[in-house]
Amino acid sequence: MTTNTTRDAATTAAGTGPVRAGGGTSVLLRDLTRAFGVTRALDGLSIEMAPGELVALLGPSGCGKTTALRIVAGFEIADTGSVLVDGKDISSVPAARRDMGMVFQSYSLFPNMSAQDNVAFGLRMRKIGTGGRRKRAGDLLDMVGLGPQAGQYPHQLSGGQQQRVALARALAIEPRVLLLDEPLSALDAKVRLQLREQIRTLQQRLGTTTLFVTHDQEEALSIADRVGVMSNGKLEQLAAPDELYTSPASAFVAEFVGVMNRVPGELRGGGMVTALGSTMPVRGHIPDETPVDVLVRPEDLTMQVVEHGNGIVTTRTFLGSVTRVGVQLDGDVAVQVDRPSAESAALAPGASVSVSLPGQPVLVATRRVS
Repeated sequence: MTTNTTRDAATTAAGTGPVRAGGGTSVLLRDLTRAFGVTRALDGLSIEMAPGELVALLGPSGCGKTTALRIVAGFEIADTGSVLVDGKDISSVPAARRDMGMVFQSYSLFPNMSAQDNVAFGLRMRKIGTGGRRKRAGDLLDMVGLGPQAGQYPHQLSGGQQQRVALARALAIEPRVLLLDEPLSALDAKVRLQLREQIRTLQQRLGTTTLFVTHDQEEALSIADRVGVMSNGKLEQLAAPDELYTSPASAFVAEFVGVMNRVPGELRGGGMVTALGSTMPVRGHIPDETPVDVLVRPEDLTMQVVEHGNGIVTTRTFLGSVTRVGVQLDGDVAVQVDRPSAESAALAPGASVSVSLPGQPVLVATRRVS
């Protein structure tokens, strides 16, 4: 373990305030900016979190999500803006005095301490007695399913078990806010799924206000009350997972969350657009530049087998109850269409199909230049 990792582990687990019962704390990030040289990591970021809420920050590498989390933790200082916890500005409060728990991607466990001692570390820093430390650490290890491994050292534990110990350690001090910095990205898919479900269950049980940073959209959509999608230091949209998917606020959000087709379209007057022979209203921003593409989800396209259609089936991928069909449209445009598997027997590669758009409002974006 490096010196920095050890310091982060100590800072994360330590705290000076009284042990609190979980119940949720309001958090407000107000107009945060942060630049590193010419790179603007945060550009006026504002987020309000309700007590007990789990908010996930989602976005590509370099979008500013980890910088935002480190500012909340106190490991980074914003150039401008403030962080308020229960209405109190903590921007100048040192990290060790913020009463927050943090779980890192790299676990950051002390290698010379058992699982129980790692979990109890923050309590020891708070001068909690030996009996109280052992009981609290034991309860938390039981809660994350690691009671039998209490006496084992980090090198004797799997990656998933180490991350459970790190989570238990962060929760042991009953933090006002829990911060999770891509805690599952180093784990394999099966363990990642199990642990994210456990994190969500524990978070709801304890009522701890939680900020979760990830680049994995499935992870964010499955675990969070609300998801904030970030791009270039700005918040593109903050909404419940279903709203984010069905009603994205921008082309960036639409294409970053889930699968999205681009179909060539032509803008009409009155905020209308025509594509694949259908004319429909444009929802949201209408680009000044032309030509444009219509953005549409695979499940929102309609398709039927016809003798002379506007497309040819190229691929057919079984996904359980749904089959995803790749179609090459006239004009060298490729799209994906989702159909119920029970109705997709005739959609073999080479089949002629007619693909059309729904009449509902759609997002449009300036066409990409290839």
